[in-house]
Amino acid sequence: METKVQQVDEAPPPEAQPIVSQPPPPPLSEIAQMVCGSCRRLLTYPPGAKHVQCSCCQTVNFVLEAHQVGQVKCGSCTTLLMYPYGALSVRCSSCSFVTEVRDHNMRPPWSVQQGQPTPPSNSVR
Repeated sequence: METKVQQVDEAPPPEAQPIVSQPPPPPLSEIAQMVCGSCRRLLTYPPGAKHVQCSCCQTVNFVLEAHQVGQVKCGSCTTLLMYPYGALSVRCSSCSFVTEVRDHNMRPPWSVQQGQPTPPSNSVR
């Protein structure tokens, strides 16, 4: 009697199967940081993000580039505060004092202090 062997398509052995993995995390040099404006926790995010949600308090923080940020000292406790350019006042996250932003208490943008040129504006003439 003749035995017929039927070939069955079997899955390849585990070592022959392709390995599906997650992409590696970005290098540390490609991770940006900011402090949550509500709970003051240090947040990390990928460069280029426009908003970052705090995992602790769920506050959505607006991300500004260095050339978009101004600095002023709090009029009450002298904490260094950062604010988006164009703001007329800024509330201190430490003492809640509202400091008016004026020419006499403004500091140059962080990018200027770090020696980085401020990018050209996109205004149309």
